[in-house]
Amino acid sequence: MQEFHFAFGPFVLDPAAGTLLRNDDPVAVGHRGLKLLAALVGRAGEILGKAELMDAAWPGRAVEEGNLTVQIAQLRKLLGPAADGRQWIATVPRVGYRFTGAMHQLGAVKPKALPLPDRPSIAVLPFVSISNDPEQEFFADGLTEDLITDLRIPGLFVIARNSAFSYKGKAVDVGEIAEELGVRYLLEGSARRAAGRVRINAKLIDAVSGDHPWAERFDRSLDDIFAVQDEVTEKIVEALLGRLRAPPPRKRPSSLEAYDLCVRARRLMDDSPQAAEEAHLMLTRAVSLDPDYAEAYRWLAMNHWMGWVHSGGPTESRRSLAMELAQGCRDRSQRCRLPLGPGLPACL
Repeated sequence: MQEFHFAFGPFVLDPAAGTLLRNDDPVAVGHRGLKLLAALVGRAGEILGKAELMDAAWPGRAVEEGNLTVQIAQLRKLLGPAADGRQWIATVPRVGYRFTGAMHQLGAVKPKALPLPDRPSIAVLPFVSISNDPEQEFFADGLTEDLITDLRIPGLFVIARNSAFSYKGKAVDVGEIAEELGVRYLLEGSARRAAGRVRINAKLIDAVSGDHPWAERFDRSLDDIFAVQDEVTEKIVEALLGRLRAPPPRKRPSSLEAYDLCVRARRLMDDSPQAAEEAHLMLTRAVSLDPDYAEAYRWLAMNHWMGWVHSGGPTESRRSLAMELAQGCRDRSQRCRLPLGPGLPACL
């Protein structure tokens, strides 16, 4: 996957991989912020209107202009001033924004092939949603993320979610992906959810030989989705490590609604301040439906730790609550009493 990189000051931006480096160290910047920065840097010196920038960061979505203002403010804070003391991103009153720094395009960079680990290695590529409902994309993404989590067992090297999702929606040769990620095996598939049923197609690809060690189609009731996830995990581990190495099924939520809320919420956390608050409400609802759902506690902790993601940064009270929630996530088999926010009682 050959893409252009952009260098300015101490920074290098890789829009395709979704990374920003400062003096070779990663900068923690959100997905929307990266999209905005790529749009501005890619047309350095030009004035980009607010509508154009919102289309770049929130394609196909109607969002308030205040969300753009918040994201620009966050970018300015992360980047700091340029060497001459000016802001990298200038405001053009009533029009939009302009990137003012000196930028160098590094050209098409083909990443070096990474050596294979000394154990079976796999990347789970984002499953494709084949539903006619765009809202169902969250289901395919959630399935992908869950499989990545399920496959993290001793003896198996699994590529992290962010690296795998950098290939979402891109037509790239599987051999090229395997080289760039340094894995031998890839799991790819599709998902469709409709009328109370779920259809999942999945196949395991050996990028070295081109063979498919395993492929299967599942057509089940939606209530069986967690059993399908366990079965897919078991089949992959069996193919790569042998039957005796398959892990026991992990504990799943008792409520499908709670699962849906959690999957939707984790996609909202980097959208906007309003969306982050909506994610909080979804997650607290998920916990009320299933008080032993550790995943919901984990994302609640993350949301508090990031200080509603956008608004003002973590406070001491948010930090303390995040730590309590994270502690509760460690073992939901034990009863706990955690303050989960207005309107939600502590679990008993």
